Amino acid sequence: MEEETGKLPKLASASSVRGEVRAPLRTENSRDLAKIRADEIRKHRAGIEVDGMDRYYIDPNIIPDGWSYEWKRKSLHGFEDPAYQVNLASGGWMAVPVDRDARHRALMPQGNYATIERDGMVLMERPLELTEEARDVELRRARGQVRAKEQQLASTPDGTMTREHERVRPSIKKGYEPMAVPKD
Repeated sequence: MEEETGKLPKLASASSVRGEVRAPLRTENSRDLAKIRADEIRKHRAGIEVDGMDRYYIDPNIIPDGWSYEWKRKSLHGFEDPAYQVNLASGGWMAVPVDRDARHRALMPQGNYATIERDGMVLMERPLELTEEARDVELRRARGQVRAKEQQLASTPDGTMTREHERVRPSIKKGYEPMAVPKD
C-alpha cells in the first residue's frame, strides 16, 4: 500500500450536516417588494377611504357571540386615570386582547401590543347580558328624569292656583322630527 503523506481525510460539508444556514436569496427587487406590500395594504383596507374612515369602527363580525365591545378612555393628554379604570373593571369591562385571533391582530400594527388602542382609547369587552342590563338602567333613569320634569312643570307652589284648567295646563308634546341642517 502506498502511504499518503500530509493528506487529511475529506470531511462532509457544513451545509450537508446542519442543513442550509442562510435563507434563500430574494429574487424580487425593492420595487417588486413595494408593489406586493401596497397590494396587501389595499386588500386590508378593502376599498375604504382612509381619510373619511371611522377610526373607531369595529366590524361586528369580530365580536364573539354573547359579548359587547365598546371604546373606553385609557388616558387623557397622556395621563391615565386609575380610579376610572377601577370603575370600568367593577362594571365588568376588560381590555380586548390583540392575540385573540387574526382579525383582532389586524386592528393594531405589527409589534408587541397586548391591547387594541387608538388615541387614548382602549377597546374593551364585557358580557352582553351586563351591557343590556346597564342600558335598561340608563333608560329607566332617563325616563324618570323626564317624568320628574313633567311633574315639576305641572305643579304649582303651595297656596297658589292649580294648573288643572285647560288654558293653563302645560302642553307637553313628545315627538321626533328632522332637524334642519344649515348649508354653508
